[in-house]
Amino acid sequence: MQPLISVFNLKKYYEEVEGIFKKRKIYVRAVDDVNLKIYCGECLGLVGESGCGKTTLAKTILRLIDPTSGYIFFDTPIELLNKVEETLNNPNKSLGRVIGEYDLNEFNIATFKGDKLKSLRRRMQIVFQDPRTSLNPRMFIKDIVAEPLIVHKVCDKSEIWGKVLETLEMVGLAKEHMLRYPHELSGGQRQRVAIARAIITNPDFIVLDEPTSSVDVSVRAKLLELFRDLQKKLNLTYLFISHDLSVIECISDRIAVMYLGKIIEIAQTEELFKNPLHPYTKSLISAIPVPDPAIKREKILLKGEVPSPRNPPPGCRFHPRCEYAKEICRIEEPKFTTVGRGHIIACHLIQN
Repeated sequence: MQPLISVFNLKKYYEEVEGIFKKRKIYVRAVDDVNLKIYCGECLGLVGESGCGKTTLAKTILRLIDPTSGYIFFDTPIELLNKVEETLNNPNKSLGRVIGEYDLNEFNIATFKGDKLKSLRRRMQIVFQDPRTSLNPRMFIKDIVAEPLIVHKVCDKSEIWGKVLETLEMVGLAKEHMLRYPHELSGGQRQRVAIARAIITNPDFIVLDEPTSSVDVSVRAKLLELFRDLQKKLNLTYLFISHDLSVIECISDRIAVMYLGKIIEIAQTEELFKNPLHPYTKSLISAIPVPDPAIKREKILLKGEVPSPRNPPPGCRFHPRCEYAKEICRIEEPKFTTVGRGHIIACHLIQN
């Protein structure tokens, strides 16, 4: 399959100073050496505890946040991606600006600025968690949805309002909603406005950052159904972020598990739920509520607290909370290993 998004060695560190004279620099490692591929037409679920770096990773991929280092490729020829991956995996080679016939800076969006970055915005969008804060309360719904068309000059002025109405109807709203303010709508309707704003420029890739967490269960089911319908109709690729694995299971083709700034396991959704390999993934799945009271699931309770991204533990990030940790887990960081059909995991327990 052709990757739409390919991320290599991506890092996002936040610099802070501490001490009496504010001279000592420390770094918050929000995203630390992430490698990830999102394939055309799929929905990749990204799960993990709050504060593990999920939203920071997504915003860095979209270039809403500048990366500290690393490579982000969007809609890039597969030949170039293979050469980049091969070079980065070889410690004896360094990645130059030109690879074969390709100029790396023409494809690595981590280096984009100005007009190049602006043109990219049309093809990559985001739906934020809370529409109450992501929608301008002083603008009519019609103006909120029309704004991306005007900024990117997608169509003529005479076509804007027809396009706005068409998009609102696509997400389940009507003409009567166009002259309302966000506070006059329900939570589910506000989120539909945010979705309409995201899809109106016909993007290829959309980040859904916990888009169902601010609505009740009945509305959540309808939004998930809407996301699936839009994906088929518009041929969209999603990165769906959530800490709720039951929601992720409903919509995702593959799932990536994140812990303390790192991806630790990636697998097909069915495979991950049927055969989780990483101890952290097992604990997340064990915490999913079971609707049948007659069925009892043994919960795996993790000891201790999540370490600080300012001072992450050496070796495996998860070893201070892992009951199976070995000596090598405390010393050496695990590398990714492929198990079975595309089940990727970074864990010494599997490798040894």
